[in-house]
Amino acid sequence: MTDETTGYADFEFERRFLVRELPAALRDTPALIVQSYFLSDGGYALRVRCQASGIEARLGASSDARDVLDRHQGDVDFAAVTVKGPSVGGTRYEAEREIEPSVGVELVRRGGAQILKTRYAAWLGADGWVIDVFGGANHPLIVAECERSGPVTDLQIPEFCVTELTDDRRFSNESLAVDPYSAWAAPFARELTAQGPRFRQDFGPNGRLTL
Repeated sequence: MTDETTGYADFEFERRFLVRELPAALRDTPALIVQSYFLSDGGYALRVRCQASGIEARLGASSDARDVLDRHQGDVDFAAVTVKGPSVGGTRYEAEREIEPSVGVELVRRGGAQILKTRYAAWLGADGWVIDVFGGANHPLIVAECERSGPVTDLQIPEFCVTELTDDRRFSNESLAVDPYSAWAAPFARELTAQGPRFRQDFGPNGRLTL
């Protein structure tokens, strides 16, 4: 992600949240995303992403990333190679280079640890949000993300957000590719019950947004 006008070139600023149920009204502008992580180590990642805009694949626990990509390879309209550094306080180094979609498809087919998801985009309050609904071994995980060109402060958090995941490396896509949510969903649910929901207070006051 690049924004040279703010002086934050090659950095992304985001806050991420767990969602239990996505409101039906937000299930529009879908995009199918299949991505491979060729490196995932200590917050550093090398990713190839393929995206098919307008495709709402019905993803479940048995969905396979390569099979889904094979079915929709003709629909892929965007592909990119991305290098990422560790996330610290909602800030992360990210350098992305768009590549030919057909090359991206072949790279994802040939290697890496896959992530499969449908992404929805929505404008909520003063911010644009994306909501990722995961398939395969990460089903039924849903993560909502608000990203800005600078630090995400004084955020109006939608009511469907259960708890904040910003800087919880377990929920980064590169971690989910090698240690999927289904393997530790039950222990995490117990952890959430014991500790309760948490929303970071060091980004300014949080508001709650009712849809």
